[in-house]
Amino acid sequence: MSPDERHLQAIEDEKAGTISIYWENGSEPILVQNAWQKVRPYIHPVLAPDGNGVLTEYRPGHHTHQTGLYWGLKEVNGRDYFMECCKPDESGYYQKISSSILVKSGLWLKWQTVYDLLDENGSTILTETQTWVMKEQDGMYVIDLHWRGDANTDITVGEFFVGGLFLRMPWYPGITAEVVNAVGQRNGEAEAQRSMWVDVGMQVDGRDDMAHIAIFDHPVNPAFPVPWRVDNELGVGPSRQILGDWKLDEGQTEEFRYRLIVYTGDFDSTELTRLWTEYIIEECPDYF
Repeated sequence: MSPDERHLQAIEDEKAGTISIYWENGSEPILVQNAWQKVRPYIHPVLAPDGNGVLTEYRPGHHTHQTGLYWGLKEVNGRDYFMECCKPDESGYYQKISSSILVKSGLWLKWQTVYDLLDENGSTILTETQTWVMKEQDGMYVIDLHWRGDANTDITVGEFFVGGLFLRMPWYPGITAEVVNAVGQRNGEAEAQRSMWVDVGMQVDGRDDMAHIAIFDHPVNPAFPVPWRVDNELGVGPSRQILGDWKLDEGQTEEFRYRLIVYTGDFDSTELTRLWTEYIIEECPDYF
């Protein structure tokens, strides 16, 4: 093992409904998966790789339904799992089946959440499994998501301007911040545009330089390269829903893969494209 390689460890608190990720022997979590019983699962906080600054935000005043890093679909058989199901006392949309740590220590970690999405009568229409893997690489976090949805009935996911994976970083008026996609479109120019990756950079509290989270789409995903939601406060997410309705028959499964690169310092489009190329030519990792 290289002396620069750092081990991670995961600790689950079943009572609190959290899985917390630490540097080995660390005292402060660097990432927390929140997995409550009747609330959409989400990741918050995520600390910068050097520990200076929190890179996610939970329920900001401008978008109280946004909860750090999360997956939420709109218009699933007419029901809203993006904006209406994140309050601590909310019920009737999500029901937790399980959360578990699959690899709890080492150079990479793996954890999973499984939830039922409920209709207005409390019946399960879709079972959602999120499998996450995290590792450190060259001073960055590399975080992979494998999302799987199993239809318990015929499903229509309706056309909308957002829906799917979403990231809320701690934007506020006047902050130095920018969204850039793989073809060089910035901020509002990138709204609803197709791209293989998008980078969000912000000078968050506690930093003199920029902190970034880049999200990579993958060619195995439906509708690749997907269009992206970029809101006025620079919340971003890839969304197949922008293109129109998509359907699942009862018993059918849909899957998506994404990678996030969490880093600090200068933005380098060429380097991100190199990392994206490495990602897409990888054989399917053993951890999936």
